[in-house]
Amino acid sequence: MLTADYYPLSAPIEKAFASSSVLVVEADMDEMTSPATLMSLMGKAMLPDGKTLDRVIAADLHSVVMDRADKNGVPRAAIQRLKPWMAALVLTGPVMQAAGFKPEHGVDKHFFERAKKAGTERRALETVAYQFDRMDQLTSPQQEALLRGTLDDLDAQTTNVKSMAAAWASGDTDALEKLLLPAMKSSPDIYARLLVERNANWMESVETCVKQKTSCFVVVGAAHLVGPDSLVAMLQKKGYKVEQQ
Repeated sequence: MLTADYYPLSAPIEKAFASSSVLVVEADMDEMTSPATLMSLMGKAMLPDGKTLDRVIAADLHSVVMDRADKNGVPRAAIQRLKPWMAALVLTGPVMQAAGFKPEHGVDKHFFERAKKAGTERRALETVAYQFDRMDQLTSPQQEALLRGTLDDLDAQTTNVKSMAAAWASGDTDALEKLLLPAMKSSPDIYARLLVERNANWMESVETCVKQKTSCFVVVGAAHLVGPDSLVAMLQKKGYKVEQQ
């Protein structure tokens, strides 16, 4: 997510995109928005028949979820059918969008549509199904902790996401690391599943670009680019020279 105010993007980004022959994104945006894909994946986000959210999380947390659903205009009946991890995502969306941060302004969406229009080759680092599984395969306690942590920080997220976007736009990697990683590292299992394991998986695709001498423009979330377990750090550990422009 980003706001329209951040466009056009900086000259180094535009220059890098213009000189690249392949766009590499986390997941195929067409697959992500395909009705057939969404229908099949939403099954993973729903609780099994006969179960509702109030039966799988603590009563005090459920009360907070319902209050937040009312505040965000999300039907209680809809929230009740969701697994805790999906409830966290659904309740976060309206807060971000109210601050102007929308998926249609996301950097991945922006470049994917440009590459598609230009006929540029597009590659995905992983499937949408794999992304869903990263969340869906969290244990019940992990999912509840994720939901509780999300709601505890939700009101502060608008300020935080603005600070993150500003740090990203200015290339302030130290600020980004401080804003993005501490909360994730407080849940080591989630940190490993959502960042470390995926970064390691992506290395082969990124190295393929280098080995084939293909100019690839790689777009991934900011949290994958900072810290000791980042994609950048992994490349450096393998002897690659990484420069920030």
